[in-house]
Amino acid sequence: MRKASDLSERVPLFAVLALGVTQIIGYGTLYYSFSILASDMAAQFGWSSEWVFGALSAALLTGGLTAPWLGALFDKIGAGRVMAIGSLVAALALIACAFAPTRAAYVLALIAIEVASNLVQYSAAFALLVQLRPQVASRSITYLTLIGGFASTIFWPITTALHSHLNWQNVYLVYAALNLAICLPIHAWLSRSATTERAAASTAAPPVKGILAPERRRLGFAVMVTGFSLMSLVSSAMLVHLVPLLSGLGLGATAALVGTLFGPSQAGSRLTNMVFGKNLPPLGLAVTAATLLPVGVLVLLLSAPSVPGAMVFAVIFGMGNGLLSIVSGTLPLHLFGSDGYGKLQGKMMAARLTLSALAPFVLAFAMEKLGISLSLGITVAFGGLSIVALSSIGFLR
Repeated sequence: MRKASDLSERVPLFAVLALGVTQIIGYGTLYYSFSILASDMAAQFGWSSEWVFGALSAALLTGGLTAPWLGALFDKIGAGRVMAIGSLVAALALIACAFAPTRAAYVLALIAIEVASNLVQYSAAFALLVQLRPQVASRSITYLTLIGGFASTIFWPITTALHSHLNWQNVYLVYAALNLAICLPIHAWLSRSATTERAAASTAAPPVKGILAPERRRLGFAVMVTGFSLMSLVSSAMLVHLVPLLSGLGLGATAALVGTLFGPSQAGSRLTNMVFGKNLPPLGLAVTAATLLPVGVLVLLLSAPSVPGAMVFAVIFGMGNGLLSIVSGTLPLHLFGSDGYGKLQGKMMAARLTLSALAPFVLAFAMEKLGISLSLGITVAFGGLSIVALSSIGFLR
C-alpha cells in the first residue's frame, strides 16, 4: 500500500493527462477559434473587424473583473467542481453566441464565453493541481502546459476546415458539443476524486511556503502582476491577430503554415524546460519568457515579408508564450506559497485580463490607422517593460 508521503511526491499523471485534453479543447474552442471566425461574425452583424475585436476586448475586460471572485471560489468549493460548472457554462455560452439575434445579445454571449474561460482554462487547472498535490505542483503545471501547448496547432486547422463547410454559428455549436461531451465528464470526475486524493496526500505533505517575506509580498505581487500583465498584453494582441497579421505583412497563403509552428514551439520550450530546466529558478524562467516575446516580434518586424523570418518569429514567440503559461502558475507558488493559491490566481488573472483586454481592439485599430510596422514597434516596447518589471523582483528577496 502506498504511503501518503510517497503519494504526495508523485505527479498525478492521469489527472494531468485528463486536464491536458480539456485545456486543448477549452483554449481551442473558446479562444483560438475566434480569429478564424471573426470576419464572418463581422459580416453577420454589419460591423467592421475592429469593432468585432472591440466586442472581444469588452468581453475580456468583463471576464477579468469576475476573476477575483472566481479565484476565491477555487479555494472555497474546489477547483474541480468549478471547472465542471465552467464546462456547462462554456457550452451554453457558445450556443447563446451562435443563436444571438442582435449585436447586444452577441456581446453578452461573448462575455459569458470569457467568464467560462476563466472557469476552465489554465488558472483553474493550476489551482486544481496545487490542491491535489502542492509539493509537486510545479512539475504538474509544466507537464500540463506541455500538453496544452498543442491547442492552437490542433484547433486552427480544425476551425479552418470546419469553417470551409459550416458557417461560424454551426462551428460554435460543434464546439459546444465538445465541451459538453468531453470536458464536462472529465471535470466532473476530477471534482469527485480531488477531495479524496488531496486528503490522502495532505496527511504527510505540508503546504508549500513562499520565499518572499510577509512585509514584501504586497509590493512583490504588484510588480509580478505588472510584468505578467504586460506579457499577456503582447501575447494576446499577437495571437488574436496572428494569421491576418502575417497575411497583411505579405505572407499571403503561407500565413496559416507559419502559424502552425506556434504550437510546437510552445511545446518545445516546455519540454526543454521540463528536461533541462529543473534547477532553473521560476524567476529566471519568467525573465527568459519575458525576453523571448518582444524579441520574436522584433524579428518579425525586421524580416517581413520574409517567410523564413516569419517562421523564426513563430518559433521564438511560441517559445516565450509557452514559458509564460508555465511561470504564471509556478512563480506565484514560488514567491507566495500554496495557501490561498486559488484566490491569488484570481487576483492575478483579473489584473492581467484587465490590462490585456484592450489589446485585440487596440492592435486592430493601430494597424488600421498607424500601419503594421509602427504597431509592432509599440508592441515590442511593451514587451521590454515586462522584462524590467520581472527582473526587479530579484531585488525584493
